[in-house]
Amino acid sequence: MRSRFVADAPAIREPRHAPVAHVMRGDMIEGVHYGSVAVLDGEGEGEGEVRTSIGDIEAACYPRSALKPVQAVAMVRAGLPLDGALLALAMGSHSGEEHHLAGVRLVLDLAGLTEADLRNVPDLPYAPAVRDAWLRAGRGPSRLAQNCSGKHAAMLYLCKLSGWPLEGYLDADHPLQRAIAEVVEELTGQRIANVTVDGCGSPLFAVSLHGLARAAARIATAAPDTAEHRVANALRLHPEMASGTGRDTAALMRAVPGLLAKDGFEGVQLAALPDGRAVAVKIADGADRARTAVTAAALARAGVEPRLLAGFTGEPVTGGGRTVGGIRPVAALDPPGAPVTATA
Repeated sequence: MRSRFVADAPAIREPRHAPVAHVMRGDMIEGVHYGSVAVLDGEGEGEGEVRTSIGDIEAACYPRSALKPVQAVAMVRAGLPLDGALLALAMGSHSGEEHHLAGVRLVLDLAGLTEADLRNVPDLPYAPAVRDAWLRAGRGPSRLAQNCSGKHAAMLYLCKLSGWPLEGYLDADHPLQRAIAEVVEELTGQRIANVTVDGCGSPLFAVSLHGLARAAARIATAAPDTAEHRVANALRLHPEMASGTGRDTAALMRAVPGLLAKDGFEGVQLAALPDGRAVAVKIADGADRARTAVTAAALARAGVEPRLLAGFTGEPVTGGGRTVGGIRPVAALDPPGAPVTATA
């Protein structure tokens, strides 16, 4: 498996995004969300062909937190002993709920470390209701509450077990980050186009949407004795640990049997099924209201039964206190055989 061909890095260019969703108010298009979508057909155990391509799926892009399952695979391969809920938390963008914070504390305890050892950026909890309760309690930003603290705790735990220095664990040339970069290239099937810093402070690797979908498919279809399978199982069984109560990506995994999915800031989403069908989405303007609806439409395009996706239509458009429209993915994402829509 580790001898897979790795292609050249994707081109760094202005992405050639295309319309992926229309904002409908009444019977008219009020706005247009641009982006790119890759849908893989699931043939060949994670080596599927592109079934549908919209926009620019070959340009370099930043996957943000959607890359966390790949980072988790790298850490498990390197010896991270976490499993189940704690492994899901290690690839999570959590809401800051008490069970998330307790999980991060447990990982730090296993490593013999404390919150003071974390080097992610202090922040308030991600979920609005949790954040409001946090502020009412008189609490300020903390590294523990920041949504990537599970990943950072896991990184520190692996460094401690491997004898790697804790200082500088976020530097791109640290042994931990070099190990992660190697697996990013293997699973995406392409060289990393660029390296910068993510919002939490960890290295962020630029790949293409096609490569991101390929990585998701390879994780979803992996054999039972692999790190990829361990990561996929943790995410599928504990979706709320990787996100939070009421979050759309967790709900999507609960709705579609066997699905693994991970979202990222700036409108990025990946999702993959056990047979290797996979999608990757990037909304150009970073809008979450389009991300969910477009992802659901891409999954329907990949062959997921539309009835399973009925609840994932994105935010409603309101007027006068009532719903007067919504987000409509473009006709190119209609399931095969569906009637052509008027907003093609």
